[in-house]
Amino acid sequence: MTAPSTGPATGPVIDELDLARMRSDRHAKVVGALQANGASCAVLLGQSNVAYALGAFTQAADHARAAHLRMVAVVPADGSTPHLFTAFPEGAPAELPPEHVHPQLAVEWPEGCRALLDLLPAGPIVLDEYTMPLYELLRGREVVGATTLLGPLKVVKTPDEQECIRRAQSINEQAMLDVEKLVAPGVFSKELSGCFLRRIFELGASSNTVGPIFQAMPARMADGPFSLTGDVVFPTPTVDHHFADGEVIWVDTGLNYHGYQSDFGRTWRVGGAPTARQRDQFRRWREVIDRVLEVVKPGATAADLTRAAGEPGGRRPWLPHLYLAHGTGTDSAEAPFVGTDLGPEFDESFVLAPGMVLVLEPVIWDDGEAGYRAEEILAVTETGYRMLSDHHYEPYG
Repeated sequence: MTAPSTGPATGPVIDELDLARMRSDRHAKVVGALQANGASCAVLLGQSNVAYALGAFTQAADHARAAHLRMVAVVPADGSTPHLFTAFPEGAPAELPPEHVHPQLAVEWPEGCRALLDLLPAGPIVLDEYTMPLYELLRGREVVGATTLLGPLKVVKTPDEQECIRRAQSINEQAMLDVEKLVAPGVFSKELSGCFLRRIFELGASSNTVGPIFQAMPARMADGPFSLTGDVVFPTPTVDHHFADGEVIWVDTGLNYHGYQSDFGRTWRVGGAPTARQRDQFRRWREVIDRVLEVVKPGATAADLTRAAGEPGGRRPWLPHLYLAHGTGTDSAEAPFVGTDLGPEFDESFVLAPGMVLVLEPVIWDDGEAGYRAEEILAVTETGYRMLSDHHYEPYG
C-alpha cells in the first residue's frame, strides 16, 4: 500500500485490485453487523445493496427494466453461503456455488415472495425494501430496516473499494478527453453522449449509471426551467440541443466499474476562450475547493467543510437542492452528505474518518453571467486526503 498523503496526490490507492478479497471483506462486514444486531439474516432488494453484500451485478437497463428484473439476496447471519435470485446468472460472483444462484423472483407477486420466505431462518430479519406482497407475508415477523445496518459499513471504503472508484473515475476522465474535442458550435449534445458511451465501454466500464448530461446553462435563473427553490436548476432531462457559440455547458457523467461509481463534472465553453468573468468564476471555484481541502482530515466535521467553503457575496457556493459534497460508492451519491437542507446541526454531527470518500461539487453563480461548476473526488486518509480524480481544467486554468 502506498503511504497516505496530507495533500493532493494522484496514482493508484493500492498497487493491485483484488475483487475476490473485496467481496469477502464486505460479506464479512455484513455478517458481523447482522450478528451484532441479533438478526437472523438480511433480505436485500435494493440493487446497490445486493451488489455490496454479494458482489453480484446485472445487465445495464433503463429504470423500469431494472426494477422489474431486480436481483434479490438472502444473507444468513451465521456466515453460511448467501442466496442470489437473478435473471442474469452470469453476474453472480465466482465463489457463489451454482446451487445458490436461483432464477429471478417476482417479489411484486405473492408466489415469488413465498418462494423467498422458504429460505428465511427464524428470528429478526433485516430488510431494505418492501413490496406489498412481502409486507403482507412478513406480518408477525420482526423486521428491521437495513439502512442503519448497512450505512455505517458502506461509508468507510476499503483500499480495494477506493481503487475501484479511482479506476471508474479514470475511465470517465479518459473518455472525456475524446468528448471534449467534439465541442463546437453546431454540434448536437447527443453526439457527445454517443462518443462518451462508446469510449467508456472500450476502456473497460462495467455499465453506465448517469445519463450523460451536457446542459447549456442560462445566463440568468429566470431564463431557465422553473424551480421551487428559486435557484439554478441542474441537471435537467436530456434534450436534442445543438450548441451555440459562447454557450456555457455544465457536464455531469457517471459510470460503474465492478460495482463502484465515478462522478465527473466540468464546465465547458462552446467556441473561443473563456471571458474574463468566466475565468474569475473558475478562480473563485478553485479557491472554494482549496479552502475545503485545507480542513479535510480525520476528526473534521461536515460543518468544518461548509464553514471553509464560505459564502461569497452572501450566497452559499453550492446548489441548495444538491450538496457541497457527497459520498460515492455502490451508489452514485451516498453518505456522507455535506451541506444539505438537514442544516448545520446535522453537519456538526458527521465526523470524517479514514476511508471515507467525498465528491466535492461547489458552484459559483453570477446571475446574468451563468457560472462555473466542477467535481473532484478524494479519499480521507489517516493524515489528510488523497485525490481519486485527476482531470484538467483547460481552458480555464
